[in-house]
Amino acid sequence: MSLKEKINEDLKNAMKAKDAFRTETIRSIRAEILKMDKSGLGREMNEEEELQLLNKQAKMRKESIDMFKSAGREDLVERESKQLEIINEYLPKQLTREEAEAVIERIIKEASPVSAKDIGKIMGPVMKELKGKFDGKIIQEIVKNRLG
Repeated sequence: MSLKEKINEDLKNAMKAKDAFRTETIRSIRAEILKMDKSGLGREMNEEEELQLLNKQAKMRKESIDMFKSAGREDLVERESKQLEIINEYLPKQLTREEAEAVIERIIKEASPVSAKDIGKIMGPVMKELKGKFDGKIIQEIVKNRLG
C-alpha cells in the first residue's frame, strides 16, 4: 500500500472516529501529497519521495516546537508534538544513537579515510543507509567527531 493510499484510508478512519486533531494532521500530509501530484510529476511518488515528504513535515514540526519553546508557548509546543507523533507513525522506525554509530563506524572502516577532509567520502554512503532513520545533523556531528 502506497503512502497516498494509507493516508486516505487513515483519513477516512479518523473522520469516522470524529478525531478532529488526527484528521487535521493527516489532511496536512495529504495536502503535501496532492501538491506533489499536481507538480507535473506524471507518476506515483516512489518510496524515497514519500520519505522526503514525511521528513519535511516532521522537520517543520520540530522547528516549530523549538520556536514555541523559546517563546514560552507550551500550548503550541504540545500541539506540534502531538502532530509530530502522528507523522512519525508513517516514518520508518528510528534508530538509536548507538545503532547509528555502529553503522557509521562500519562505513568508516570500509572506506578507510585518511583525514578529516574525507568527510564527503563517508557522508554519502552513511546518508544513503541512514536517510530517514536517523537525524542528519547528528549523523554529520558523529562523522566529524570520528574523523576529526
